[in-house]
Amino acid sequence: MANEKRRLGGWLPRKEDAVARFRKDFAAYAKQRAGTAKRSSVIEEFAAFIREDPVVRMNFARAIDEARAEGFELGYANIDECMILLDAMLTYAPPFSESSLIHCPINAILDWPMVMPSGYALFRDPAFNRHMKRVLNTWSGFLSGPHSREHLNTDAPNGWFSAEADSKIGLSQFLCDPEKPHWGFSSWNHFFTREFKPDARPVAQSDNDKIIVSACEASAYNIEHDVKLEDSFWIKSQPYSLKEIFTAKETALAERFVGGSIYQAFLSAFYYHRWHAPVSGTVVKAYLVDGTYYSDAESEGEDPGGLNDSQGYISAVAARAVIVIDCDDAAIGEVACVFIGMAEVSSCMIEALPGQRVRKGDELGYFQYGGSSMCLIFRPGVIESFVVEPPFGDEEPPIKVNAHLATAR
Repeated sequence: MANEKRRLGGWLPRKEDAVARFRKDFAAYAKQRAGTAKRSSVIEEFAAFIREDPVVRMNFARAIDEARAEGFELGYANIDECMILLDAMLTYAPPFSESSLIHCPINAILDWPMVMPSGYALFRDPAFNRHMKRVLNTWSGFLSGPHSREHLNTDAPNGWFSAEADSKIGLSQFLCDPEKPHWGFSSWNHFFTREFKPDARPVAQSDNDKIIVSACEASAYNIEHDVKLEDSFWIKSQPYSLKEIFTAKETALAERFVGGSIYQAFLSAFYYHRWHAPVSGTVVKAYLVDGTYYSDAESEGEDPGGLNDSQGYISAVAARAVIVIDCDDAAIGEVACVFIGMAEVSSCMIEALPGQRVRKGDELGYFQYGGSSMCLIFRPGVIESFVVEPPFGDEEPPIKVNAHLATAR
């Protein structure tokens, strides 16, 4: 279909049959594993919570039933079987695949229940998300350890250092050593947060404060001007709502950006995942916001592009990091950088703390695995022009980190 939406960023295969095949194969592995492996305590506690909360149990069971009734192959028929898959996921390190990469395997497991009528309520439930955060943090712990390096090798087709993978990643740009075991990476997360070699991404006009650079290696998703303090972020157009993005307790901060501009971009599975300062100045705010992980906007419908096409919405509800820099150029003033966890991201790692001076291009933090989106928010009248302008397609090339993104007045 000409208007068919597709999954963006390479986090999951664009075609449903490849994702369904993964779920079926992984379910077979997980069910066999369950016969010999002791279930993780974090999954035991998650399952107990679901059993004891009738509303959560109802919504979860109905979301699974609704997805199966629509004809989707989930790999599980009920909550207990879904728990078996999630338990197996806690010791799973994603392999490379040239044709059907599953970079966000938990997203693949939950892909359809989360966009069913009952799933919308389920994946917004605060207690459900607290348990989901524990699951994701436990998996991140495994991915940060040495046992996650199973596919950090040159073996085709699954190795991340194979020729096929290298053609996507460009490993020569990054700090690594092919002479060392696992090329010097201590874990999957160490590889995922790999660093560029010095000067691989030079800072555009480093001494010109009017040139604002990209904070991430990311493809443009949206630009919006004259943003409001409060808006209906859940509707089809997903207008940005500053009070929700910054949180209600930071309303005074949000008010300073009313009438300003927002630039949003998304990161690909193969991109660099560290964040850099778009301007030079002093960090005045840096905080984490707990939120959802797999909540979609109903306005996007039952669609494989759900999380991708809900990026405006998730800026208000998803787990995220907020860093505000008071620019050296007083005419620019404060610039807010919002780094948003999508799907598997449970760890937004802030490195630049309040009071710290940063130069344009300095590192601010990083995403520790998973799909991700980011917003840069500017005060009214600051931006003269962006290097890119909407409408944006789903094949947008990335704007390189530290490259010219916008020009201030």
